[in-house]
Amino acid sequence: MKVVVIGCTHAGTSAVKTVLADHPDAEVKVYERNDNVSFLSCGIALYVGGVVKDPQGLFYSSPKELTELGADVHMEHDVTAVDTEQKQITVRNIKTDEVFTESYDKLVLTIGSWPIIPPIAGLDLDNVQLCKNYNQAKEIFEKKNDKKKIVVVGGGYIGIELVEAFANEGREVTLIDGLDRILNKYLDPEFTDILTDELKDHGVKVQLNEMVKGFYGEDGKVSKVVTSEGEYEADMVIMCVGFRPNTELVKGQVDMLPNGAIIVDDYMRTSVPDVFAAGDSCAVNYNPNGGHAYIPLATNAVRMGMLVGKNIDGENLRYRGTQSTSGLHLFGYNIGSTGVNDASAKFFGLDTHSVYVEDFYRPEFMPDNEKLYMKLVYEVGTHRIVGGQIMSKYDCTASANTLSVFIQAKMTIEDLALTDFFFQPVFDRPWNYLNILGQAAMAKEQSLEKEAVAK
Repeated sequence: MKVVVIGCTHAGTSAVKTVLADHPDAEVKVYERNDNVSFLSCGIALYVGGVVKDPQGLFYSSPKELTELGADVHMEHDVTAVDTEQKQITVRNIKTDEVFTESYDKLVLTIGSWPIIPPIAGLDLDNVQLCKNYNQAKEIFEKKNDKKKIVVVGGGYIGIELVEAFANEGREVTLIDGLDRILNKYLDPEFTDILTDELKDHGVKVQLNEMVKGFYGEDGKVSKVVTSEGEYEADMVIMCVGFRPNTELVKGQVDMLPNGAIIVDDYMRTSVPDVFAAGDSCAVNYNPNGGHAYIPLATNAVRMGMLVGKNIDGENLRYRGTQSTSGLHLFGYNIGSTGVNDASAKFFGLDTHSVYVEDFYRPEFMPDNEKLYMKLVYEVGTHRIVGGQIMSKYDCTASANTLSVFIQAKMTIEDLALTDFFFQPVFDRPWNYLNILGQAAMAKEQSLEKEAVAK
């Protein structure tokens, strides 16, 4: 069995390792356009902010390791065409410009994503940076030292983490986002309002509801960002407005979502026989609504890559889907979210209610304590949990994993209200805070029922 893998970051690395572990006799060929594999882009802000001193720690594999495991690894090789009917690919060696074709029995598309680049003026100016791969991270790190005024465009996870890193270094930071809230894909206003105030308290200029019109400068270097509402001085601009699936190679050959994300089944198979896909190039099977969604996260990628390896020769291990569970640390706050929130539930076709609770994580008699901010989103009628958010100065983020399990298992608010969690005053209360959250949802539903009867 000859397996050709295109792309080798998270999903590709995971797929290669699993194929070789389960099928040691397989011929595995890897084609990667970059000079590295397995880079954890979620660590870029830690590297830029000096928390991670050696960027090599952000890699968990290498071409050497994959070669030693038995793969035939071709770095700096760009796949320029895929022919799924003839079962072959066209490859260009970037160093030598040699072009050749390669046949396959099984094809693995782990071709990833690329930053969204809006059509605005001045993108070619020096110090206007993208933030996705290792080489871009190195460039930001090498250029940042003499930069005093940093503008970050985009208030998602990567943008917010970079804002924190630069603010902690004492730089003048401006965050620009075209929407009315930061982190809107993950958190509802009860949380983002607190975090926005925290950013401002740390000296960050937060400019929301502003669209970037262009970058301007002198001598080829950026010096100003112009938006729909104003102008901001900048020594460096970092674009973090999101990612798009990098799937032009197979456009028209496999089924995709409108945004180009490849659709796969529970065994990572595309609509074309013997063609598999995983990672940021794919739509995930989204458990809150049982449909598809584009959620480019490393956790999704490594799981999907492993499943490619497990199912390369048949239906051996079914995909359990995803809840888009994620975590963030921002200026002392520990934040976890999973599933839908109030803002996204309608987009995914869900009719939901939600409940928001503020409480403390352990008994009042303990010498110190921290407030918890919690929200539960659940389906009307069934009471099935479909989303949750939790935040505190206390590290409560593992509770997002707990709520993720509840969503995946299709459990209800009543299940959460009565689940057996341990009690020990150092850690929690007789009713765990997640029990309290579930009970608050039950109380809300009882109140709504009484109101309905009264009418």
